[in-house]
Amino acid sequence: MRELFVHAGVVCVLLLGGFSSGWAYYNLDAALGTNTNEVSETDSSVPFVDLFHAALPFEDARPWLTKGEVQYDADGWPVDLRGGQAGTRFLANLPANTVPDGAYTVLFEGDGDMTYANDAKLITHAQGKDTIQIGAGADAMLNATLLITRTNPQNPLRNIRILPPGGICEDDPFKRVTGEGDCAAGSYRAFSEYYAKILFNPDYLHFMKDFKVIRFMNMGGITQNPLQTWEQRPRLTQATWGGKEGQRGAPLEIMVELANRLNAHPWLVIPHAADDDFVTQYARYVRQHLNPDLKPHLEYSNETWNTLFLQGNYVREQGVQRGLDSNADRAGYRYYSERSVEIFKLWENVFGGKQRLVRILSGWTINPDLTQLILTHRDAYRHADAFAIGPYFFGGHEEIRRVKTVDDVFQLLTDPQYRYSLRKVLDYISEQKALADKYKVALIAYEGGQGLVDFKTSDNNAHPNPLLYAANRDSRMAALYGEFLTGWKTAGGQLFMHYSSPRTYQKYGTWGTKEYITQATEDAPKYQAILAFMRTNPCWWAGCSTDTFMSYTDFWKR
Repeated sequence: MRELFVHAGVVCVLLLGGFSSGWAYYNLDAALGTNTNEVSETDSSVPFVDLFHAALPFEDARPWLTKGEVQYDADGWPVDLRGGQAGTRFLANLPANTVPDGAYTVLFEGDGDMTYANDAKLITHAQGKDTIQIGAGADAMLNATLLITRTNPQNPLRNIRILPPGGICEDDPFKRVTGEGDCAAGSYRAFSEYYAKILFNPDYLHFMKDFKVIRFMNMGGITQNPLQTWEQRPRLTQATWGGKEGQRGAPLEIMVELANRLNAHPWLVIPHAADDDFVTQYARYVRQHLNPDLKPHLEYSNETWNTLFLQGNYVREQGVQRGLDSNADRAGYRYYSERSVEIFKLWENVFGGKQRLVRILSGWTINPDLTQLILTHRDAYRHADAFAIGPYFFGGHEEIRRVKTVDDVFQLLTDPQYRYSLRKVLDYISEQKALADKYKVALIAYEGGQGLVDFKTSDNNAHPNPLLYAANRDSRMAALYGEFLTGWKTAGGQLFMHYSSPRTYQKYGTWGTKEYITQATEDAPKYQAILAFMRTNPCWWAGCSTDTFMSYTDFWKR
């Protein structure tokens, strides 16, 4: 195992030796995985103890919080305000209790002045340390901002860390406690002191611990990201890992560390424009730092068949340049297949073979012709282990806009006349399974679940959004999830990656397994169904179950 040691804004990776039975793992027989969320101040999963890791970059907060000709260092810290100001949001539109109310510790370096606003109020100020009170107001939502009003260019404010009250007991990283009285003598570890070693929010670890595989597409910031070279990758030293689509993303070191601590296989997604050196360096880091019993699940980009994404247009351009097909769409599909195999081979060179890798080609659930093309282009199926689809049931895009009641929503989900009804989607899965069998690859899901969203609405409360939220909170959704996952298993599907980890319901969709990380299980029907399915349907395919048991000997002694 490895410890990520965070101090003064710098994260170093230190090897930890030995193993013990101190920290149990819960996912050994799990048949499901989960997708992560984007690193953002709006992410109600709140993966990190230090809230500033997901804060909005100062420049992205313009013109509301950041103003003037602010100058930054290479990591995004404002080094000269030049008469302006630099601000950020570190909590935004999160339900009350997503993080605990109380006194938070703000650590920082440098000389300057900061103010806090919205649901964050200054309590005490000292050199290098503020104490602030955070608590949801009458709107039962959490919003918090920080504003740098003065910074000394010779010693600028930097390395800001925002740390919650409480901590953990050293033998249980999955449980937040309020103080020493909750732990055995000498085993309490306060967030404000041990944040560097704790790193991850224990509420987040508690949720993630049950899943076999963690897909890091969102956390890695893959969608719309033009990243090409290793030098451009997200860095541990950056002021924040949040930001706009195409720019945000947690460093690889963080994703590997999370996989290690959860004993979960990492599903890693390579940026669409990454060059061979990037791919090779990426593979080397994973081989050197991922627990040896864990298998990297490897995928090239995300939904490259979808031209709404930058990566969808990129593969078409590359396919046309290579002369892979007279049709631009097919040229793009062929390029995706071809580049995937090139990436697999680069990883095999680093890992000394394919034994420890799960090589994944992906396609579109409703398009078996696309599956056939991707698998057969230059015999790509011979170099892959699995084909992944994203099965969502939601009835139909146009039909969603016509529902008038929650009952109508469930009618839409279950009536087989609709193209994306549950029954029809299970039929698509069976079609895809037949192709996977033909080419001797496993059928898995890179995403999936309910897909109730109206992409044309511009307001969270516009019709039909409130009805879609209510349907996701209805106990009938749990029953449909049970039917859907059972149908997936019956059809012969293997690993299923639900989309997604806890996130709030809004106009962009109701994807979250829960609405926020600390939401009670009894209030989250989808989560209830997922847990119940995993309990009653342990691994059913060869190689799924593992007796791996890793832990953190000497974790607190280093």
